[in-house]
Amino acid sequence: MNGGQDIVSSALDREKTIVRTSVVGIIANVLLAAFKAAVGLLSHSIAVTLDAVNNLSDALSSVVTIIGAKLGAKRPDKKHPLGYGRIEYLSSMIVAAIVLYAGITSLVQSVKKIIKPEAADYGAVTIIIIAAAIVVKLILGTYVKRQGRKANSGALVASGSDALFDAILSASVLASAVVYLIWHVSLEAYVGVVISGFIIKAGIEMMVETVNDVVGRRADAELSGRVKALLAEEPEVRGAYDLTMFNFGPDKDYASVHIELPDTMTVDEVDRLTRELQYKVYRETGVILTGIGVYSFNTTDAEAAEMRAAVEKTVLSHDWALQVHGFYADTQAKTLRFDAVVTFDIDRAEALGIMTREIGELYPDYTVQIVPDTDVTD
Repeated sequence: MNGGQDIVSSALDREKTIVRTSVVGIIANVLLAAFKAAVGLLSHSIAVTLDAVNNLSDALSSVVTIIGAKLGAKRPDKKHPLGYGRIEYLSSMIVAAIVLYAGITSLVQSVKKIIKPEAADYGAVTIIIIAAAIVVKLILGTYVKRQGRKANSGALVASGSDALFDAILSASVLASAVVYLIWHVSLEAYVGVVISGFIIKAGIEMMVETVNDVVGRRADAELSGRVKALLAEEPEVRGAYDLTMFNFGPDKDYASVHIELPDTMTVDEVDRLTRELQYKVYRETGVILTGIGVYSFNTTDAEAAEMRAAVEKTVLSHDWALQVHGFYADTQAKTLRFDAVVTFDIDRAEALGIMTREIGELYPDYTVQIVPDTDVTD
């Protein structure tokens, strides 16, 4: 039970990290927004004012992140038996929408200032506040991004990256102020357009990342490799195949897999082994194996071993064939069966037709059963 308790404890720690980090971000961004808004209004600077709006949108994003983390951490119930983890992806989408809105609004205001320019009035206080904001954003961005990676929170990582980028944008505002003070050339409206463009770009990238999470992306290669390695550690397991992972929120992964076992094992032995494997994988990775299928491996028939080698050679001669597994030949009943992993470069029905024809030509007296598997994990 210690493994399960550790994972529950880790989930609670993750939520606390997200909330604590977001609160720090809210306080810092609200203070920065207040100072910049005051400076922007007093100096008639559209660039500084838009920078303040950007800080305010960052604070709002942190609020949404907290709400998403809280709702996503709700315990599973009858209505949602696999939990509420995917709510965090929806909160990330809302954050992206807020960033996009802020960027578009900023772009509109900047263009208006280009059409109808209004002279800015920068002073020493303005320069000092902008410079201080750059330092604060650099520190805040580094902190939030580090905590986001620690908690595996896409929303926090995005917020941290956005804060670091804000520091660069604030530096451009500072540069335009210095240019105005030295050469009396006003670039702030144009700087505002550039800032808006980068904000819009960041919002679009955040939206794309979140949509990928909602639609479903390829499982992390390191995690899937770790799960397969844990299964293959057991001496009875000849191989782990067809690993399919289902993500229901950050750190909430379910999976199914096939393992290849000797044909001499009893049902009781298989039952004991699969239960041990489920607990082992959960304890070590947090991944819940909802199902473990079994392939039978020929252990005593030399002819079957030769057939396996011939089938693998024939199938893997095609560029679109990645792997043959689950092979079993019954030389008495004249049947053979196997799975073949194929790439996305060929239609599965077409691949099945080619393999069926070629293996049928190799062994015309056999009944052949082939399952074309999709390349879903590394």
